[in-house]
Amino acid sequence: QQMESASLRERESLKRIDIHTHIIPEDWPDWSERFGIAGFVRFDHAPPGSCSCNAKMYVGSKFFREVQPNSWAADVRKEEMDSTGVSVQVLSTIPVLFNYWARPEHALETSQFINNHISQVVREHPDRFIGLGTLPMQAPDLAVQEMRRCLELGLRGVEIGSSVNKWRLDDPALEPFWAAAEDMGAAVFVHPWDGLMGHDLLERHWLRWLVGMPSETAAA
Repeated sequence: QQMESASLRERESLKRIDIHTHIIPEDWPDWSERFGIAGFVRFDHAPPGSCSCNAKMYVGSKFFREVQPNSWAADVRKEEMDSTGVSVQVLSTIPVLFNYWARPEHALETSQFINNHISQVVREHPDRFIGLGTLPMQAPDLAVQEMRRCLELGLRGVEIGSSVNKWRLDDPALEPFWAAAEDMGAAVFVHPWDGLMGHDLLERHWLRWLVGMPSETAAA
C-alpha cells in the first residue's frame, strides 16, 4: 500500500504537456484590405453586449469555422488546463494561417504578427506555455530569417505544414531551412496540411480529419 501511495504521488507530480494546441490573436488585422489581395482569413467577433463571445472565421467570403474565447484568451485556457490536469501547453498557430499561398513578403508579415503574439503569451505565463513560431515556408530564405527571430523571441522552435504548395518536405528547395533548423537547435513540429487532406473523397463525415490528417502525416 505504501508503494502504491508513493507511485500515485509520483504520477501526480509529473508534468502533463500537451504539445498540440493552437492559439490565435484576438485582434486580427484585415490582411486582405491591408495588402489589397483577397483570400486571407478574417475574424468577425460577436458585437459587444451580445449573448456570444465567439468569433466567426472566414477565408475570403467563405465561412470557415466558429471559435470560442479559449482560442485566444490565456486565462480561459489556463482554467481549462487546470480542469483537465494539463500542466503546460505548447502553443502554435492554426494551419489555415500559414499563408503559404501568399506573396512571400505578405506571409512574412503575417508570420511576424503571429509570432509576436505567441511570444507575448509565453512571456506573460512562462510556467504554463511554450511557443512555436510559424514561417513563410514558400520563401526558404525568409523562413530561415524568421526562424532565427523566433528563437530570439524565446520560442523553442517552429510549426510547419506537411507540404508547402507543390513541395514535399524532402524537396531540395527546403534544404536550407532544414540545415538552419539543425544548426540553430530549433524544434520542428510538422502539422498535416493540404495534400491528401484536400481530396474530394474526404469531403464528408469528418474524413479530412479522421483519414486525411493521419495519411498526410504518414506521407510527410
